[in-house]
Amino acid sequence: MPTISIIVPAYNAEHTILETIKSVHEQTFSDFEIIVINDGSTDRTLEILNTIADSRLKVFSYKNGGLPVARNRGIAHATGEFIAFLDADDLWSPDKLELQLTALQQHPEAGVAYSWTLFMDEQGKSLHPDEPIFFEGNVYDKLLLKNFLASGSNPLIRKQAIESVGEFYPPAGGSADWDYWLRLAARWDFVVVPKPQIFYRQSSSSMSSKIEFMEKCKFIVLERAFQAAPTEFQALKNHSLANAYQYSAHLCLTRVPGIDGVKQAGQKLMMAIRVYPQTLLDKKTQKLLLKVLLKRILSPQIANNLLQRISENSATPMRGSNEKNASTAILDKL
Repeated sequence: MPTISIIVPAYNAEHTILETIKSVHEQTFSDFEIIVINDGSTDRTLEILNTIADSRLKVFSYKNGGLPVARNRGIAHATGEFIAFLDADDLWSPDKLELQLTALQQHPEAGVAYSWTLFMDEQGKSLHPDEPIFFEGNVYDKLLLKNFLASGSNPLIRKQAIESVGEFYPPAGGSADWDYWLRLAARWDFVVVPKPQIFYRQSSSSMSSKIEFMEKCKFIVLERAFQAAPTEFQALKNHSLANAYQYSAHLCLTRVPGIDGVKQAGQKLMMAIRVYPQTLLDKKTQKLLLKVLLKRILSPQIANNLLQRISENSATPMRGSNEKNASTAILDKL
């Protein structure tokens, strides 16, 4: 049996699946199986997968069930001692599995190892590092405030820990990974590999309805989490709600074009401030408010040019020689 089972849910991933599998093949640790769940793809995903010559690759096709269901189906097929999830448009650095596995072997009390994330655009041309996180041990209260793992492609998890919490919760939709990490954190310690190892591809979708859907998914997770959380953590709920609204404001500014996005972002920020006034002390909230004000006061073209210049100065080429610098600097995400 392999040491690690890698579960890759794939739905209409013809443009990215080869690069994703390549990042697995480039791992310095090679005792793994790759379980691809073809989640009812209608494009060339399955055809492309069939061209990959690797005995470790196993492809299972189902009718479309959504990402959480696909992950659950992958878990059912997994035979490894450890399980990793990798979305079909994300990438890993070559040492991801090796360093996370070492971290878990050095901390037998931990059930989950995670690393830092680099956010790339849809074309994979630039990187923006997330803030460095060093939470270890009991991280339950930290996860109640926000999903600091950032995506489903991040952690390596002991099979024993997976078995202790069961399956992903499909009604949580796009936030089902956060729901899952919370349930793991309630039972297991976490350990961090303080290095950027996950390349998370961000969608360029500008649909307001999608942003509202993601927000709704977050609220489903929050309701479940605080229903299960001990009394001493209930005071964190408003702070967590504010973080959710803050993130929605960021999406409105970056995904919804024109003045509509600015207005929606302002409304989300006001909701965050209303439920948790202390969020005004948060630098992210302050930067978002500055963006909103600039776009309301200046002409859209002048504001966008100014913000684009700031953003370009903060971005770095995708996985180039400056990757180390990009990953260790804390980016001012204006």
